[in-house]
Amino acid sequence: MTPREQLFEQHPDWLAFTLANPTAPTSGRHASLADGSRIEMRGPGLLRLMPASPQPDLRLIVSAGIHGNETAPIEVLNRLVNELLVGEWSLATETLLILGNPPAMVAGRRFMDHNLNRLFNGAHQKPLYAGSPEALRAELLEHTCRAFASGAPQLVHYDLHTAIKPSEREKFALYPFIPDRKVPGDQLSFLAASDVHTLLLQHAPGTTFAAFSSKELEAESMTVELGRVRPFGQNEAGRFRGIENSLRDLLKGGDPGASADASQVVIFEVVEEIINTGREFRFHVPEDAANFTEYAPGEVIWEDAEQTYRVGPRPEVIIFPNRDVPVGQRVGLMARKQTPAT
Repeated sequence: MTPREQLFEQHPDWLAFTLANPTAPTSGRHASLADGSRIEMRGPGLLRLMPASPQPDLRLIVSAGIHGNETAPIEVLNRLVNELLVGEWSLATETLLILGNPPAMVAGRRFMDHNLNRLFNGAHQKPLYAGSPEALRAELLEHTCRAFASGAPQLVHYDLHTAIKPSEREKFALYPFIPDRKVPGDQLSFLAASDVHTLLLQHAPGTTFAAFSSKELEAESMTVELGRVRPFGQNEAGRFRGIENSLRDLLKGGDPGASADASQVVIFEVVEEIINTGREFRFHVPEDAANFTEYAPGEVIWEDAEQTYRVGPRPEVIIFPNRDVPVGQRVGLMARKQTPAT
């Protein structure tokens, strides 16, 4: 049997196998490659890649499909696995590849019951979510990542997504909040090499997958938004070539950012988290506003009976606008470009 058949039976690739077996017990499947590397399946949508001679100073986690309808990053990981299986290149970095929410992938939905990317850092234990399929999946992913990270001198995690809304900046990354932490230059270079030229510094602890790995595993983690949501088979592979090439270089033990210009990455910082305050809350951003739409100083963004938020002395952008949220939940973020340190 070929390595592909040992792992995926009659299915042509990892994606097809995962869609056919979204919840079936699949742990224990494994295959050895010609270069001495080994691939182990740790469950639905979970592959551990183990080089014959791994580089000692890095382990890598790459996840996609945390939202099941965000298909382009899933296809990127699937192509890389296909290349590895046929020996197009040799593996050098121990890596955990994750397809986050296989049942939602099958259904073509963002999630089934609950937003999986709000259930990490222990949020899956809250009574509202406990016992649901997505809560159990979040718990499993946390456990799997902890086991993978054990003993790692350096851990890097990229959680790949695509967005429902359009964006004035098509590709952007979000850096989880850890007090007093600075973005390393090599991570900015990775983004530049991957054609991701915008980074948003998050302003508060979160319950995303990247926030979990950043806080609990001390990983260098980012959520990376790579474009628009489209169904399987309808993504233009060329639009994702940058991130695909960078990940391939990392898997091969290279440094994709070595020749990239980190100064190309524009950094934004959050200045306001907009919360729906109740019945008299009014949000003045249009429903169809794109992420990173810019507003001039003095423009009113939201108001209620007691307060009004106006853009400060420098232009600000809106990110993740969504007026249709319950009272007390986030309507959007206002951010502005970070000024260079003097």
